[in-house]
Amino acid sequence: MSRLGLFILFAFLVSSCSNSIELIGDIDYCPSIYPDYKEVTIPSNIAPLNFCVTDTASDVLVISSGNEKLTVYGEDNCYNIDEDAWHDLLNHAAGQSLSLMLCKKTDEGYMSYKPFSIKVEDDKLDPVLTYRLIPPGYAIWNRMGIYQRNLESFNEWCIYDNKDAQGNCVNCHSFCQGNPDKMLFHLRKKLAGTYFVVDGKVKKFDTDMQSQLSNPVYPYWHPSGRYVAFSTNKTFQMFHSADPNRIEVGDDASDIVIYDLQNNKVITASTIASDASFETFPSFSADGKSLYYCSAKAVDEVERHYKDVKYSLCRVDFDADNLTIGDKVDTLYSAPKEGRSATFPRVSPDGRWLIYTLSDYGNFSIWHHDADLYMVDLKTGVTRDLSEVNSPDVESYHSWSSNSRWVVFSSRRDDGLYTRPYIFHVDADGNATKPFMLPQKNPKDYYTMLDVSYNIPEFTLGKHDRLPLGSR
Repeated sequence: MSRLGLFILFAFLVSSCSNSIELIGDIDYCPSIYPDYKEVTIPSNIAPLNFCVTDTASDVLVISSGNEKLTVYGEDNCYNIDEDAWHDLLNHAAGQSLSLMLCKKTDEGYMSYKPFSIKVEDDKLDPVLTYRLIPPGYAIWNRMGIYQRNLESFNEWCIYDNKDAQGNCVNCHSFCQGNPDKMLFHLRKKLAGTYFVVDGKVKKFDTDMQSQLSNPVYPYWHPSGRYVAFSTNKTFQMFHSADPNRIEVGDDASDIVIYDLQNNKVITASTIASDASFETFPSFSADGKSLYYCSAKAVDEVERHYKDVKYSLCRVDFDADNLTIGDKVDTLYSAPKEGRSATFPRVSPDGRWLIYTLSDYGNFSIWHHDADLYMVDLKTGVTRDLSEVNSPDVESYHSWSSNSRWVVFSSRRDDGLYTRPYIFHVDADGNATKPFMLPQKNPKDYYTMLDVSYNIPEFTLGKHDRLPLGSR
């Protein structure tokens, strides 16, 4: 459609709205907005994508799909969209696109800027996102909590605030296939341990782990809910004043174990626990018959040679009925051959795709500016860079939605310091879309004033009650 045709179309749409505005002309420019929601793909049940215009003056936003339209009046160049009206519009636009046009008021009338579009998928998103909020420093770790957010609105609630339980560090929350009634998390300091929360009952992991390297971390549930894979790690930390990767965490040693909740038993095998290698970041396949993990050749004096530690992406068989681990290792990404380091393997629930993070070295990719997301087609074995998703800064932890169509991940692309959650769509052929930042009610101040990072974002199928740990 010609530029003149677009102008006539939008003039009709705007004049048809309540609180109609009169368009007297157009401006051949599309304003910059924050967050950047131009040409993104969204689910049909997401909260309003509120935003601010950052580089020019604007007064009105017109959102339309077919004959349906919504007029939003701005305040201080920001647009807070009515939730009910937004969801009505998304229901109409599912499987189609929204057109968004910003307008500037003049003495004679309104001038329209070039519109942009947002595609609305029929695929809905799991209704809840769970994450830890934590300062990205080293001295204020005792101010943190696990939170949940309704993705269809802006309602947020706390699962665990460490002020409720003696200021303990809490980390590595994990849900069994997004089930809010089956989760686990770790506490450190006075209440140290792994806690399982199943059907509202809290139970501390009390299995004897003395034969392992340390307490279990980096959990991943078996789809049956009976087993959890963990790694056990002896770690070190380094802080740099000049290196672009300011923080380094690595392993002096690490192995993988599998915990049987039913029999309170821990097993392992030489393929996933070896003195010759560092094994970490386990995750089960969608059918539960395989275990994916990352493995690097052990390095002496690793604190001095940490950049030589590079992890391959591996797979072994797992027999859930007989509780046995295979003795043959398949390598999906070979660090010795390819020269980089793989972390965080995550398989889509339909079993078709595996996404992992690739960086230049090590396993602490959440602070590596070169870290990007890669995807493996488990049907064909083909691996590719998710170039349509990645940015010049950190892309790290990621999680699949239950329908295998959406991925949430942590990125520092916004300012290089704080991780923010971004979401993108994956179609049946593995094509990914431009990611969008988790929308907030106040787009002007929320992210710019927020001094904590979103850590370990995970989709869940519902709300979890606040954890009763204050008296422990």
